[in-house]
Amino acid sequence: MAKKIKIVPPPGNFNDIVVEQRPEVPIFLSTKEFILAKFIGYFIAIVLVLAFGAAGYTWSVLNWSYSEGDRAGYVQKLSKKGWVCKTWEGEIALVTMPGTVAEKFYFTVRDEKIAQLINDSVGERIVLEYEEHIGLPTSCFGDTSYFITGVKNIE
Repeated sequence: MAKKIKIVPPPGNFNDIVVEQRPEVPIFLSTKEFILAKFIGYFIAIVLVLAFGAAGYTWSVLNWSYSEGDRAGYVQKLSKKGWVCKTWEGEIALVTMPGTVAEKFYFTVRDEKIAQLINDSVGERIVLEYEEHIGLPTSCFGDTSYFITGVKNIE
């Protein structure tokens, strides 16, 4: 025979005790839908990290110059090129002494004012101040890695 246990409440008033009930949370997603939603969330997070990483890399490469310098010679050509991103592309003949073969220096101009100064001095001997930016992710910023930052007339 089973022994009967008598439960005696502790002394005190139990009318003030509030028992919190946990509300039922409806489950809207099945296991497969939950896994798919989690995958989509991770995919979006990865895409955002890659996009911000690429933007940060491009910004740093465009604002940090690998080298700076001057090139003197005669501008032979300056033209605006590009299918979508139009940039000024040009070449200058670097002549050290008369009668020697000229070396060509190819450059990119991103500033319209500087491009106008170079266009005005085509055929004259000038000095181009440049910065070299290596590692650009696309040719949309220019066909060369040499970006002209200033122009000086010699003659």
